[in-house]
Amino acid sequence: MPPQFLFPYKELDLNHIEFDRAAIAQVNPQSYEMAQLDAIVWYDLSKMMALGYKDVTPNEFWVRGHIPGRPIMPGVIMVEAAAQLCSFFMKKIYGLEGFIGFSGIEQTKFRETVVPGSRLYLLGHITRVRSRQFEGIVQGVVNDKMVFDTVISGMRV
Repeated sequence: MPPQFLFPYKELDLNHIEFDRAAIAQVNPQSYEMAQLDAIVWYDLSKMMALGYKDVTPNEFWVRGHIPGRPIMPGVIMVEAAAQLCSFFMKKIYGLEGFIGFSGIEQTKFRETVVPGSRLYLLGHITRVRSRQFEGIVQGVVNDKMVFDTVISGMRV
């Protein structure tokens, strides 16, 4: 049984965009096919939480080869989207300066598949911050089902 959602994301205005892809690109260095975060729709600095999403299109770079005839989003790309949410939060919202590197994942569980045409919501909660490091829980949700959850670590390099 999946854990409870980090916060009641459906009570938020999911059509509101705080930061669009262009604003995200000014903060996160990933570009072209590696940009895996399309929008931030909500954040709360006092709670260290954010909600973003990735629209999974039929034109994703992995569709042709993973899996031919039945494309499913690779788990590693889901985790990359989670890391990009955390990095954006820590740099733009929290104010951590410098380059942030992805330093670890733990306790990752994949619970459902994600296919082209899906909107993958990313619910994030930064749970620990040190001078150069942070850790956060991220849950991926499609159609109100948790498709994955993970613990992401990042580090200012």
